[in-house]
Amino acid sequence: MTDTPDRFETGQRETPYNGDVTSPAQLSDRLDAAGYLADDGLATAAFLAIRMGRPLFVEGEAGVGKTSLAQALAVALGAPLIRLQCYEGVDAAQALYDWDFPRQLLHLRAAEAVGVTDVDRLEHELYDRRFLLARPLLRALEESPCVLLIDEIDRADDEFEAFLLEVLSDFTISIPEVGTVRASTPPVVVVTSNRTREVHDALKRRCLYHWLDHPGVEREIAVIRRHLPEVTERLAADVARTVHRLRELDLLKPPGLAESIDWVAALSALGANQLDADLAARTLGAVLKYQEDTERMRPQVADLVGG
Repeated sequence: MTDTPDRFETGQRETPYNGDVTSPAQLSDRLDAAGYLADDGLATAAFLAIRMGRPLFVEGEAGVGKTSLAQALAVALGAPLIRLQCYEGVDAAQALYDWDFPRQLLHLRAAEAVGVTDVDRLEHELYDRRFLLARPLLRALEESPCVLLIDEIDRADDEFEAFLLEVLSDFTISIPEVGTVRASTPPVVVVTSNRTREVHDALKRRCLYHWLDHPGVEREIAVIRRHLPEVTERLAADVARTVHRLRELDLLKPPGLAESIDWVAALSALGANQLDADLAARTLGAVLKYQEDTERMRPQVADLVGG
């Protein structure tokens, strides 16, 4: 599973929209062409989400390719990707829209300078659509068809979940000063969670659910080679097998697929064609992100690489 270029997050459509997907196999092929290797279960879940118009709730550990799935779907469908990054304290205003107060103030001062005294007219002009700042959810409704990524919903609070459930129920937003905004074509919605907390059942019931696990060794090798085609198959295989052994240990942060790719890239930058204990010990920082994990694994490197 690989990242796609950032331009697909701008809302600009780079290729013609092509949402007419007829089967999971066809979608899998399109994702493959976009650089994302999806297994049959994930391809089927994504296909059903598109066909049924339901959000796809993808849960799994960090680094398994949840965000990359939405990016690849945008490429596969020829649709812009709009991303709402959740975080602690995110609220409806930050997700929907806000008013451009500095521009409103400039407009008010300009009107006063030319002697405009009609209060009703000024109020109407101040809350015109041109002063509205569209945040990700409003943009997704206005720019549909698109792929809407609601990333790391588990970092938001219960109140935001309830608000999100309401928006996803009919893809309609009411703005008192402007009116109702309704998506002409509902966006393809991907909701991701790292499961740092349990998301409420009501939101999950609105979605199709898929647990995205770490790939098997052979698939991980294939993903690494897809992302870094210049590296040797031996190096990709050595890293994939070692990372799988690391995931079986009780680490503070087991490495994800992203760390596997980073480790191979680091080793390749050192001119390595295969992994040995010395190289592994010197480059552990590419795959393990906590000092406690690094210090614990350093004495065991030879066994991990040779195991």
